[in-house]
Amino acid sequence: MNHISKTLVAAGLISLANCSDQNNPNNPNNPNNPGSTEWSIPKEEVFDGGPGKDGIPALTTPLMVAASQATYLKDDDLVIGYKRGNDIRAYPHPILDWHEIINDEMDGHPISIIYCPLTGTGTGWERTLNGKVTTFGVSGLLYNSNIIPYDRLTNSNWSQIRLDCVNGELRTQRVETFHTVETTWKTWKEMFPQTKVVSHQTGFSRNYNNYPYGDYKTNNNSFIFPVTSQDNRIPNKERVLGVISAETKDRVKVYRLASFEGENAVKHDNFGSYTLVLAGSKKNNFLVAFDRTLTNGTILTFSPTSFSQGLSPVILSDTEGNTWNVFGEAVSGPRTGQKLKPVISFIGYWFSWGAFYPNPEIFER
Repeated sequence: MNHISKTLVAAGLISLANCSDQNNPNNPNNPNNPGSTEWSIPKEEVFDGGPGKDGIPALTTPLMVAASQATYLKDDDLVIGYKRGNDIRAYPHPILDWHEIINDEMDGHPISIIYCPLTGTGTGWERTLNGKVTTFGVSGLLYNSNIIPYDRLTNSNWSQIRLDCVNGELRTQRVETFHTVETTWKTWKEMFPQTKVVSHQTGFSRNYNNYPYGDYKTNNNSFIFPVTSQDNRIPNKERVLGVISAETKDRVKVYRLASFEGENAVKHDNFGSYTLVLAGSKKNNFLVAFDRTLTNGTILTFSPTSFSQGLSPVILSDTEGNTWNVFGEAVSGPRTGQKLKPVISFIGYWFSWGAFYPNPEIFER
C-alpha cells in the first residue's frame, strides 16, 4: 500500500476510534478548519482525509491522446465518458483514483469531472458559477466518506453526492451537472473509437497502474471513514445507478446493473415527475437513464437496439422510428437532432446512496 493510502487508512482508523479529532474540522489545530462559518451538513461529521487541501492535486486541461495510444489502460478499467458535439473524451478511473478532479474544456465550454474513489461516484459539473468560470480542487475533507470539492472562485466547499454547496459564500447553491456515461474502457472505445482519453503523462509522478486503496473496491466490509447509516439490502460496494428526484432533491431510486441482462436491455419506470427510460447491460457494463417525456408532452416508448457487429453508441429505438444514442441524442428518424431530457443520475457504490438518501427505493423489475 502506498503512502497516500496508508495516510488515509491511518486517519480513518483514528477517526473511527475517537471522533475527537485532530482530523475533525471543529479542531482549531486542523489546517482545514473553516472557523465559525456555517455548514449545511453536521460539521462534526466532516473529516480530514489526511493529505490536506490540494494534497490530492486536481488536473486542469490534461493532455489528451487517441484511444490507440492509451496502452496504460486495461479493457476492464472503468472510464467516465462525455460527448459534447463531435468532441468525445474519456476520463479513466486509474487517473481519477489519484487526482479525483479533472478541470477541462470542450469546444470552449468549461467542465469538471468530479470523482470520489471512496464512494465510487463520478459526476460531470459545470465550472461556471453565477456567470464566472472557476476550477474545482480537492479540499481534503470528507462527509460520509465522500469527496468535498472546493471552488477556487469563492473557496466554498461542496458536497459531490448532494450536488450542493455546504459551506462558504455559495452555501445552499446547487451545482449544474451534465450527463456522463460510466463504463469499461473496452465498451467505451468500441462505442466511440474516435474518443480521446486523458494521457498518463499528467506532470505528476504517480503509478497509474496501481490502485491506491488496496482491496477497498472489492471488500464489502472495508471502510476507511465512517458513514452515518448503512443499508444491507444490497452489498455495500455494488455499483448501482441512482436517480435523484427532480422535485425535492432528497429522494433516490436505485437501479442495479444485474437487472439489465444481455447485450442491451431497456426498462420503463416512473419516479416522482420522471417518466423514465433506462438502457443498460450488465455484460457491457453501462446503465443510463433519461426522461422519455418530450418537451411537447409526447411520451415515447422504447425498445433496445441490437448490436450486430461490435458495440454501438446507438442503444434505443422508439415506436416513431427514431434511434437514440447513449447520450440521449436522436441519430436517425423524424426526431434526428433532438435530445431526451437528462435526469439527475450517476453510478456509485450502494452504501453511498443509503448514507446520503436514507432508505432509497430499489427498482425490482
